[in-house]
Amino acid sequence: MYEYKTHGTCSRKITFDVDNNDKLSYVKFDGGCPGNTQGVAKLCIGRAVDEIIDLLGGVQCRGGTSCPDQLAQALKQYKDTKK
Repeated sequence: MYEYKTHGTCSRKITFDVDNNDKLSYVKFDGGCPGNTQGVAKLCIGRAVDEIIDLLGGVQCRGGTSCPDQLAQALKQYKDTKK
């Protein structure tokens, strides 16, 4: 399980896990708009990390970022630690 402290969003933290096939197996946002963050989480389960980064990176809400963009940032950080 991995945790990422978000920046510039209503959500405070994202907890996620990646399976052996480099696919997201768990996502939970702490804070933020519950319907939106739960929806984003469900849509990401089973998708490849790189696919999620491509899909959600750059999505903006306010302050130049968003909860989906923060998930993409969390996954980029995850990939950097795995190198």
